[in-house]
Order: sequence, then structure tokens, then C-alpha cells
Amino acid sequence: MAAESNATTVWEGDLPSGRGTTTVASGTIPEFEVTWPARTERTTGTTSPEELLAAAHSACFCMAFSNVLAKGGSPPERIEASSAVTFVPGEGVKSSRFTVRGSVPGLDQAGFEDAAREASENCPISQALKGNIEIAVEATLVD
Repeated sequence: MAAESNATTVWEGDLPSGRGTTTVASGTIPEFEVTWPARTERTTGTTSPEELLAAAHSACFCMAFSNVLAKGGSPPERIEASSAVTFVPGEGVKSSRFTVRGSVPGLDQAGFEDAAREASENCPISQALKGNIEIAVEATLVD
């Protein structure tokens, strides 16, 4: 069965001086303001579409990674993944780079890296971005 996610943004004004507010239908994230300066200058206390993409990509990756590991017979104790999404004004989103650390009993570094690559290539958000941006993963197994 398909799951649909919804969000709404209301924007007023032009791009450089305008502003908007975005709400997610679930209500799990409070309404937040979006502006061009917040997007390009990364000001404190503001977010951007790219930061939200990074959040979605890291969450999706962790779910996919835990599934790959469990199906391979090595369920993780803990995975921590960060995604850094790069946006270049006038060019768009250029990359999403993962840094992942995890504790997985019975798995060596090479197996951890292979599973991370598989998860990075196959999580649904990666699949949506595939062919459009560079996706990279740096994986470190910790004790």
C-alpha cells in the first residue's frame, strides 16, 4: 500500500526579499519560515529545503542500512548517519554525502562499508535522487 506525505508552503514576495512558511501535515515538525537568505547563507535558527532533504536522506539511509545489515545476518546495535547536502545558487543541489558510524557485532569494516554502499544506492530517497546528484558514503565501524 502506498504512503503519501504532505507539506504546504505559503510564499509572499519575490525571491530575494520574500518569505514563506512551511507546515508538514503530520504536525511532527513545527511550522517554520523559509527565505532565500536562510537557504544560501545558512543563518542560525532557520532551515532550507536542502537541510530538510539532508534530514530525509539520513533517515531513509539509516532505515535501509539497518535492513541491509539485518538481512545479511548482522543486525546493528546502533547506526548514526549524517547527510551533508550541497546547494550551489544558480546550479541547484549538487551532492549528498553520508558519514555513518555504527556498531554491528560480528561484522568487519569491509562488510560494514559494503552494506553502507548498498543502502546508499538503494534507499528510496537515493533512488529518487539517482542520476541527478552525486551520492557518497563514508562508513566507519566502531566497537
